[in-house]
Amino acid sequence: MTQVEKETRAPEAAKLSLPTLTTMVVGSMVGAGVFSLPRRFADETGVAGALIAWAVAGTGMLMLAFVFQTLAVRRPDLDAGVYAYAKAGFGEYLGFFAAFGYWASACVGNVTYWVLIMSTIGAIAPALGDGDTVLAVVLSSVGLWLFFALISRGVKEAAAINRIVTVAKVVPILVFVVLALFYLKPHVFAENFGGADYAGSLFSQVRGTMLATVFVFLGVEGASVYSRHARRREDVGRATILGFLSVFAVFASVTIVSYGLMPMEEIAKLRQPSMAGVLEHAVGTWGKVFVSVGLIVSVLGAYLAWTLMAAEVLFVAAKDDDMPRFLKRATAADVPLPALVMTTLLSQVVLVVTMFSDDAFDFALDLTSALTLIPFFLAAAFAVRIALRGRRGELAVAVLATVYTAFLVYAAGFKFVLVSFIVYAPATVLFVMARREQGRRPFSPRELVVLAVSVAGAVLGILALALGWISL
Repeated sequence: MTQVEKETRAPEAAKLSLPTLTTMVVGSMVGAGVFSLPRRFADETGVAGALIAWAVAGTGMLMLAFVFQTLAVRRPDLDAGVYAYAKAGFGEYLGFFAAFGYWASACVGNVTYWVLIMSTIGAIAPALGDGDTVLAVVLSSVGLWLFFALISRGVKEAAAINRIVTVAKVVPILVFVVLALFYLKPHVFAENFGGADYAGSLFSQVRGTMLATVFVFLGVEGASVYSRHARRREDVGRATILGFLSVFAVFASVTIVSYGLMPMEEIAKLRQPSMAGVLEHAVGTWGKVFVSVGLIVSVLGAYLAWTLMAAEVLFVAAKDDDMPRFLKRATAADVPLPALVMTTLLSQVVLVVTMFSDDAFDFALDLTSALTLIPFFLAAAFAVRIALRGRRGELAVAVLATVYTAFLVYAAGFKFVLVSFIVYAPATVLFVMARREQGRRPFSPRELVVLAVSVAGAVLGILALALGWISL
């Protein structure tokens, strides 16, 4: 019996309560991205653009959170995670893409953790650079496989780890916000309001920050992933909304108060994690050390939790016959070992690729966000279909969430859409394997159309990289 099955059959008292679910949402959302927000925003926009970007992102993600809340109540039979909505609404092939994309985004997101750790240590060990040197990648790879060995021994207490990690993340962030408010300089804040000359038009400033907001909001669907374990079904939606609102307030605060400490041109030149550099500018070296230590502790714990979640996505998808049977296998210690191997291997590949990118952290961050957009868009579109037979309020929310996720695809830009296709298209091999194991033909006529689009996008992406039309 797997861990999921054990928990599913557990008595009611062993189910997850609203506070626990909310903590899981907050813990999964507050990750490496928040420590990078000051530089990421200062690279693109001033205070005005940041306020608009957070208003757009906050509204759009709130609509998406409401979508997950509605679907949890309206379709309680769909317990296999976010990708189940894509499968129920648009067929098995797009459901497979959603499952693979969600899994791949978690793997790529894990790479940002190692890049940030190496970049943080790189402040005192120059050979590690910004986390993208050969030595940094070698040390990160060692860390990857050490965690693989640890998890393969049966480390499955993700909920308990998540609670500890959440505290480790939130405390330094809250301290940062309080200190930044205390040291805030009104004249610096005013100078940063319109943005620097390099920022461009207000629309381009807002668009440039959209992928960063997607990355930091990843995890808003965390309660949905564990919906089968909820004590009460309605708690899934409540935890999603409570967790989102809490984290949104923290993220927006970190970004905005930073503009009151340093000129945005200087923030944009800080090494990652930029939050450490901003606090160092305000209070001295101890501020940088404080944030850096908090980051390393929280990121290592977050890496463990997200690796478990990524492996679980493949494992559950295989149990639903959406992935090949070999991914159903688990060890005597209840670890889905083949899924864990694939998760670690993909993270390893992306880690090597970061050596060839212009900015390792931003590349991994943007790719993580882009890969997530298909599962989110399909979930929102499925909510539209459900709402057409329901209430007008639900329909309005679902339409807004769909429009927002479609805008995110546009904001991601041509480059990351093509790179996403390069990741998605080869994954079809797993889909074909699963179909053949079930004695079914690989594709229906409609699925062949989706296949043709994904392969064409992948070929174009590879060609664009080879000819230098786009770069990593």
